[in-house]
Amino acid sequence: MISQLSGRVARKGGMEVVIDCQGVGYAVSVPLSTLDLVPAEGENVTLLTILAVREDAMQLYGFLTDPEREAFKLLTTIQGVGGRTALGILSATTLDGLRKAIATGNVTALTRLPGIGKKTAERIVVELREKIIGVVPSGSETGVAASPLSQTADDAVSALQALGYARPAAEKAVKAAISADPSITDSTEAIIRAALKQ
Repeated sequence: MISQLSGRVARKGGMEVVIDCQGVGYAVSVPLSTLDLVPAEGENVTLLTILAVREDAMQLYGFLTDPEREAFKLLTTIQGVGGRTALGILSATTLDGLRKAIATGNVTALTRLPGIGKKTAERIVVELREKIIGVVPSGSETGVAASPLSQTADDAVSALQALGYARPAAEKAVKAAISADPSITDSTEAIIRAALKQ
């Protein structure tokens, strides 16, 4: 079992990072939240990994934090949630958001995630409600600890998601926009415009 890789970033893009470990390049699929924080090509990185072995393929999945890796493990125990779907879920929401949705039984929020229908969302709630609390502590995030967003900022994040941006990237852009110009916090449209420039 390959549980960790340390090496030079040979390539990053899409949802994949290639890590050069002393001349051997390992292709690692990562969620967008991890990809955003992986350093530039040529720099060193350490990823926590999971090796998934199937009849027709072997796939490495990588994460920067243990809570993120543990959340992935839990998600893939659910019938109908494979590695690709689990990566999509972790790319579309924060760990804290996922934890809250599962812990509170918010099926509606879970069905907004890519690849998750109502029945799968219900299975996630029933099977993971107790487990997620121990594995993903409140406030665990891949990057800087999240601060609560105002309603207008949250609406702007939702609009950016509708445009195809992953939630972590949308939140990052919105927070950066508000930090650069706090006067835009009263207008969702102004926040969206400023965030798109980020």
